[in-house]
Amino acid sequence: MSQFWLYYKLGLEHVLDWLAYDHILFLIALVVSYSFSSWKRVLWLVTIFTIGHTLALFLSVYQIVIVKSKWVELLIPVTILITALFNILTAKRKEHHKNIAILYFTTAFFGIIHGLGFSTYFKMIAANSSAKFFPLLEFALGIESAQIIIVLSVLILAFICQEIFKISRRDWILVVSAIVIGVILPILRDNFLAL
Repeated sequence: MSQFWLYYKLGLEHVLDWLAYDHILFLIALVVSYSFSSWKRVLWLVTIFTIGHTLALFLSVYQIVIVKSKWVELLIPVTILITALFNILTAKRKEHHKNIAILYFTTAFFGIIHGLGFSTYFKMIAANSSAKFFPLLEFALGIESAQIIIVLSVLILAFICQEIFKISRRDWILVVSAIVIGVILPILRDNFLAL
């Protein structure tokens, strides 16, 4: 049981690490356009993202899919930038007017990219472990728990800003998405220069 908590905690802390905040930024950008009233759509988006990154995590750890980590490190901020730009371009639209099929497809694809990033970290921490399946599953559960924390935090903050402080939904989306873009652009530049 102690091994379960070890890998679970590593997955949880990896996502919630403020020094490696790219995953937090992606989740913020992914759900900033939504509220508690659209919980079904949020659930679908997070589930599709989870399926994508869990699948990629397993395929990469078992070396079925091999992608150089430099490319993954470049593509992760690209996914964040695209998601935040999408929010800015569609901020005026109602939640249910967005093209959901494209949104679900890109979310799954972006999940695959993030899963490849998770696999790089997991391979480092589990390099000396002969059995990888259960540690990988425990690590993935830690990641999912962290995602729930982040998504709920964004939705609660959106509720407070929009319902209590009366910030318009459009302004909330624009400001948060602009902040995400401002944070991710230097990371994207650095990762591009590191190729």
